[in-house]
Amino acid sequence: MTVPLTARDAAAVIGVLLILVTWTSVIVTLVVPRPGGDRLVRWVARIVSVVFRLAASMTSSYMRRDRVLAREAAGILLGQLVAWLGTAFVGFMLLMWPLVRGGIGTAFATAGSSMFSLGFLEPSGAAPAVAVFAAAVTGLVILTLQIAYLPTLYAAFNRRETPVSLLGARAGVPTWGPELLARTHYALGTGVSALDTLGDLYARWENWAADVAESHTTYLPLVRFRSPRPLSSWVIALLAVLDSAALFLALSPGSAPVVPARLCLRSGFVCFREVARGMGFDVQEEPDAEGQISLSYEEFLEAVERLRKVDFPIERDPADAWPDFVGWRATYEETAYALAFEVDAVPALWSGPRRFPDPPIPPARPPAGHPLRAPDPRVVRQNQQAHATPAHHGEPEAR
Repeated sequence: MTVPLTARDAAAVIGVLLILVTWTSVIVTLVVPRPGGDRLVRWVARIVSVVFRLAASMTSSYMRRDRVLAREAAGILLGQLVAWLGTAFVGFMLLMWPLVRGGIGTAFATAGSSMFSLGFLEPSGAAPAVAVFAAAVTGLVILTLQIAYLPTLYAAFNRRETPVSLLGARAGVPTWGPELLARTHYALGTGVSALDTLGDLYARWENWAADVAESHTTYLPLVRFRSPRPLSSWVIALLAVLDSAALFLALSPGSAPVVPARLCLRSGFVCFREVARGMGFDVQEEPDAEGQISLSYEEFLEAVERLRKVDFPIERDPADAWPDFVGWRATYEETAYALAFEVDAVPALWSGPRRFPDPPIPPARPPAGHPLRAPDPRVVRQNQQAHATPAHHGEPEAR
């Protein structure tokens, strides 16, 4: 069947539009250093995510689902590469249709030969030659930029995961805010509290949150890169650090590193907000400190009890501290829960619901004291006296 020339010309116009859509998507995603919100890439991510969630739903074990979902980010990267090449290929096929002899079949072969540098078809004429060169450049640039894109992704992934792994020793695995405070004060049973190190920790996580906010909004597939260990997650780690800062400020305002803790809370909220916006969530510009939280007062009291077991220096009655804790957590809880739900993060304590009905996993705790022998009480007392801080700083006196 002979297709009228006007229909082929219209197809060529559609082809040019598809080529422009492809180039725009590639440039916005791989070249422009800011969140672009490209629709083509978002649709690819959604489709791939639906496929992986269906596959993950076939097992009732979280550990098995984690192994399935660990491939999701790679699937998104391959999916967006296929989408770019496929859209550009269809565009050049439609563009070449009125320029070559032999109909749509010849246009199909010519576009494929040109885009993938096979070179087995070379149509004659100036206009077809220009289209062939443009197709060759498009295929080469897409592949080259995607290959160059991977080292940037994995460098950002490594920067993100190193602090997450280090946090496991302080906050347990899965990480939990009250556990971070308890273990830091307990300090591996040395008898010397390490709470004075939390100011530096919050400062590092303030910088970490800023780095993640920049990298994960610019390269959205990073959001779905899962940690190497199945019980670790960047979302849960940041949530635990923010919870520890909120608890410290609410329960022991005289001992807490107020400025680093507040800056960390602010940076953490901004990180959650920007990543959530990049993924299409509707998030408020500024947090609502007067809002409500889904965490219950009973869960808060369980955390306080965990702190009391290691003799954490609690300065306020939990009932008085609860409103302040709610005020801090209301600024980031909803966004953190939404991200944890979206990426199917490990179901840690205080991390909200998931798609799958997994019970919350508490952090694994090593046995108290040295595995072979108990510490010498005299050494403990000497350490306490050597590291005791003045009472006007709000720290507990050595016992």
